[in-house]
Amino acid sequence: MRNYIIKRVLLSILILFCVTFIIYVLMRSLPASYVETMAMQLSQLQGAKPYEELLAQLNAQYGLDQSIPVGYVTWLGDALTGNFGDSWKWNVPVITEFKNSIGLSIVMGGISFILELVIAIPLGIVAATRQNSRVDYTITAAALVGISLPTFFFATLLKLLFSVKLGWFDLYGLVGRNYAQLDSMGKFLDMANHLVLPIATLVIVSVGSLVRYTRTNMLEVLNADYIRTARAKGLSEHVVIYKHAFRNTLIPLVTIVGGSLPGLFTGALITETLFSLPGIGYNSYQSMIAGDIPFTMFYLAFLAIMTLASNLLSDILYAVVDPRVRIS
Repeated sequence: MRNYIIKRVLLSILILFCVTFIIYVLMRSLPASYVETMAMQLSQLQGAKPYEELLAQLNAQYGLDQSIPVGYVTWLGDALTGNFGDSWKWNVPVITEFKNSIGLSIVMGGISFILELVIAIPLGIVAATRQNSRVDYTITAAALVGISLPTFFFATLLKLLFSVKLGWFDLYGLVGRNYAQLDSMGKFLDMANHLVLPIATLVIVSVGSLVRYTRTNMLEVLNADYIRTARAKGLSEHVVIYKHAFRNTLIPLVTIVGGSLPGLFTGALITETLFSLPGIGYNSYQSMIAGDIPFTMFYLAFLAIMTLASNLLSDILYAVVDPRVRIS
């Protein structure tokens, strides 16, 4: 098992270097010179340096006055020490802005992820064990509706119904207009109230695919020979399903669950933007459209790290639940 993990970690590190190099090349190949735009904006401020000096300073700071391989090595050396430069959009160090916005995305992603598992896996098991029944058809139809709904469309429907028509929730934002006058519990409840619709959006548009995936794999396991043998031995249906069948259903589920973990840390860009929530997804989108190269470079590299980490975790969990992977 240790050799298996070491092999996967070394492979992930190699892939990370390749991915960050590609990201750096793409940033260097952008048709518009955001560095020139940034230098022009800074030069117009009171007491600022001349445009040419600021342009040279920015190019030197981000290695843009060097060749792509040398510039990448420069950027990588700074990145390994935690120095990603200052954000042009937010006027603070990139790491500082990241710390200010990542917490909200983790809370939203974590709650929605737990709710997806709690809802989807039991529904998938029920649909599989009652195949071709009304319950199965109802769960399958609801799952297909969730899969088919685009995030922006469903979020708009929720806002129209619960914010505009019923007035239960605010249309956007993380806090209400009276937030400053509330006590600690009131502030907590106010923020929780603003997160209900975004979390509902994330859960409903994502839970359908996990329901279908669980149902499909459960049906495949229930038709296996060892399940028929377990039933022939006189074991109760509860033991057959939840001790033998579900345990083997977990093997493919590990892959899809592990692959969804980056969403806990990388933010839900569309949902956060629609509800104007200052999470990492929303802030990264604002940085991208503003031409904030330092923050964009960091965010894309962070996405790559989270994706590789989730794949590594999936591989390890896959080996844990299926010993044949370690042996091979």
